[in-house]
Amino acid sequence: MEHFDENTIGKFAQLKTPFFYYDLRILDDTLAVIQQNIKDTPFVVHYAIKANANAKVLTCIRKAGLGIDCVSGNEVKKALESGFQPEEIAFAGVGKTDEEILFGLHKNIFTFNVESLAELKVIDELAGREGKVANIAVRLNPNVNAKTHHYITTGLEENKFGINYWELNTLFELLHQLEHIKLRGLHFHIGSQITDLSVFKTLCNRVNELQGEFKERGIVLEHINVGGVLGVNYDNPDDELIPDFEAFFNVFKQFLKVYPNQEVHFELGRSIVAQCASLISKTLYIKEGIKTNFVILDAGMTELIRPALYQSFHKVENLSRLSNVNDSKYDVVGPICESSDCFGKAIDLPKTSRGDLIAIRTVGAYGEVMSSNYNLREKVATIYRDEI
Repeated sequence: MEHFDENTIGKFAQLKTPFFYYDLRILDDTLAVIQQNIKDTPFVVHYAIKANANAKVLTCIRKAGLGIDCVSGNEVKKALESGFQPEEIAFAGVGKTDEEILFGLHKNIFTFNVESLAELKVIDELAGREGKVANIAVRLNPNVNAKTHHYITTGLEENKFGINYWELNTLFELLHQLEHIKLRGLHFHIGSQITDLSVFKTLCNRVNELQGEFKERGIVLEHINVGGVLGVNYDNPDDELIPDFEAFFNVFKQFLKVYPNQEVHFELGRSIVAQCASLISKTLYIKEGIKTNFVILDAGMTELIRPALYQSFHKVENLSRLSNVNDSKYDVVGPICESSDCFGKAIDLPKTSRGDLIAIRTVGAYGEVMSSNYNLREKVATIYRDEI
């Protein structure tokens, strides 16, 4: 699939920059591959809405039959407004407020994925007060190293997420005592942007051990939620617009022990939506420096904060000179009054001039949804391929 053709780039030149550009064909193709790989399996995929809450993106995902993984009350509301059914919504997050819990209870959502013993007690208390029984999955911290950036590692004991192994005895006592909760599953999540599939094998082995401890106590679990966190190709997106879901799911087919009538849930976010969008910007200035030259864009960290937040890499392309050789190096930066407003250093590009259109790739995940109006900047437009 050709991502940017001459006709599309020509239309870009007539539009006000910066803007997010979505090619939803990529999203639909990605969803089709996922569905093919989970066909005739006990696997259920929930989309992690925190990655991208764009209305058209959610419509594509709902039509594909995926559920939703939420981490805030407003994400639960957005999912319902977008046509997802309450029984398709899992609600995770370490800091659910009473109001958010009550909203989920009244909407009869699929599960609250409980992250601490303290939260478990609060949910039981609120459910009892409302005359309800809360469906829960307990998030356990498996202490598995995701081998990813430390800001997006979530499965180690030093992280804030989940109940630790040494708290299990207390957990079992509470599960026996609390009358207004129903345990439906176990939840695991070890990090994000994982490309080393051996990590998932390690996770499977740990899940098998932990589920065994529940089975020994006569606790039957309807589902195991193993998270998602499969990484995408930021370096060369056109080489891998769709991640290798076959290899990913095969790890769990091979190494995860699944009991009869038990479902395995995944919460995929980035790997579904990352490649379907780019940030299109225009070159404002070329600034010559002593050690480097700068391409200064009209897009900044207000549109894409990941490079400033995680020092993450996104491929940068000069759409005005795609046929030219990348024979120059630039630091590609934005206009925000912060030194961290930088998309990349020593980026290989053709010789670039004022007015050149620049594409920053793979922003469908954590691009638009994390944008802000810092420096009182206006929210940028969202453009779709089939509308230009």
